[in-house]
Parts: sequence; C-alpha cells; structure tokens
Amino acid sequence: MKSRLIGDVAVSSIGLGCMNLSHAYGPPTVEDQAKSLLHHAIDLGINHFDTATLYGFGENEALLGRLLKPFRSRLFLASKCGMGGVDGKRVIDGRPETIKAQCDASLKRLQIDHIDLYYLHRWDKKIPIEESVGALSDLASAGKIRYVGLSEVSVETLQKAQKEHPITAVQNEYSLWTRNPEIVMASVCKEMGIALVAFSPLGRAFLANGLRDVDALTEKDIRRPMPRFTEAHFAHNLSLLDQFVALADQAGCTPAQLALAWLLAQGDHVLPIPGTTNLNHLTENFVATEKVIDASFLQKAGELINQKTVSGDRYVAAALAEVD
Repeated sequence: MKSRLIGDVAVSSIGLGCMNLSHAYGPPTVEDQAKSLLHHAIDLGINHFDTATLYGFGENEALLGRLLKPFRSRLFLASKCGMGGVDGKRVIDGRPETIKAQCDASLKRLQIDHIDLYYLHRWDKKIPIEESVGALSDLASAGKIRYVGLSEVSVETLQKAQKEHPITAVQNEYSLWTRNPEIVMASVCKEMGIALVAFSPLGRAFLANGLRDVDALTEKDIRRPMPRFTEAHFAHNLSLLDQFVALADQAGCTPAQLALAWLLAQGDHVLPIPGTTNLNHLTENFVATEKVIDASFLQKAGELINQKTVSGDRYVAAALAEVD
C-alpha cells in the first residue's frame, strides 16, 4: 500500500472508515464478518482505521478494541470526541470535562494506552473552540493522545484552534459530489502541512454505483432523509451516475476506483477513508491506489460530478446547522 503522512507518521494512502460496521447504515455487522473485513484490510496494507465515540454509542470502538488488539503496534488508530450518545440520543458536547471523560472511555474500549489521532467530532458552538482544544492539548500532554484533529470546521475555527495546540488533521466530507473543502480548507491544509482526511469519499456508496434504490434501505438508514437521496433530487443524480459509470468503464476501472483516484489526485495531503462491510469492495478500494488512470478521465469525472451538477444538499437543514 502506498503511504501518505499524518503528522510524521506514514499511513496507508487509503484508510478504512469503520462507522458502518456498527452505525448509521443498517444493523451492526456480525462480529465474525467484521473480523474478516478488518483483518483483510491489514493484510492489504491498510493501517489507518477511523472510529468515534458516537459510532454505535461506543460499540464500534469496543469492536475494534477486540479485533485489532493483536495488531496494535502496526496500526494508526483515530477516534473522535465531543459527540456521543446520551440516553440513546446523539448529543454534541465540547466541554473540557466531557472530552476528557470520553477519551478515557475510548481508551478503555479500544484497549490501548493512547489514541494516535483524536478529533473533535463537531465544534460545540456553545463552547469556545479554544476551550475544547485546550482539553485535547491536556490529553496530548498526558500521553493519552498523539495528535489533535478537528472535524467539519471552518478555516477560521482551525486558525483559532491552531493557536491553542498544533492541529495535525482536519476531517471533512470530500468527494466528487461534495466539494466544500475546495472553497478554502484544502489549500489551507496544504499550506499548513495538515492532513485533510476525506470521509464519505464514495458519496455514501452512490459514487460506487452501490445505491440505486433508496427504498431498499433500512428504515433507520441515515441516507433516507438526506436531500440528494430524496424523490426531488435522486432521479437527476442517477442520470449523472449513469454517465459516471460509463466514464469509469472507458477508463478501465470501477466507478469506486475512479472516484477514489480523483480524490487522491487532489493532493498528497488528502487521505480518503472509505467505509465498507464487503470484502470485495474493500479490495476494490485498495486497488484504486495502484490503478494508473489517465488524467483526462479524472478531469472528465470532476466536470461531470461536482457541486454545480449534483442536485440537493448533503444534509438536512438541522444537520447543516451543526456544521461549522
């Protein structure tokens, strides 16, 4: 596996987002299947695994703790704080005492003595960013975390946080159909030597040609209410997908590989973390790092699917309001 840097650590250029093993996209994956997937990822050379306190309200971290413990010395483990489950509901809480308590709980669930990269999952706008990052700085000083990261923040917030403690990575949604980081965050991260970790790089399976029937999703699948998957927008987006699938075929790769190759081409500081529960899809994503795809196809992909051609917002209004 080719590598890219997070801080001074070389990690696999494509990581593994582990959320959907326990959270958001239907019933949790059975443990034997999760074990096969995670161990196959390690066999492929993937060493960057991403989880969070929120995912499964701690179950995802506990799962990774059980299944990855034998390989700890070979892995780069990232988790997140500041958003968790309280009485079965998702709550954003960036108070220093909450961040420190969540870190201790994550360390226990993950069965490790330190977290390699610990993100503030969302900025709690009731708490100055300096206070939340100050708590993360304390955790770094105590040796409980190695690097500090931020998720879904603006450049202004990043700059404020940077004065409190060095920020090593910013995690934002970034893909062909979600270009928000291109407004300014991507270039700022490159200038500052900060890794830009791209979640949902395959458009929540859409860009991998893995979601053509929204009605087939489980009732609680988080994609159901997302505007791009609703009746008002989905038919238009499917018409783009048909053209994208044909373009990938011309390029000699799968749609997922074309989407990941485009993202990798946006700069060496960009690190996609696609999630999957399928062994074949995991291998398919890995192969994207080895594929040689002509730049003309990457350019056509970007011209075909972008913020101007896609119909619908990425989140409903209430979720958009939570993003900085």
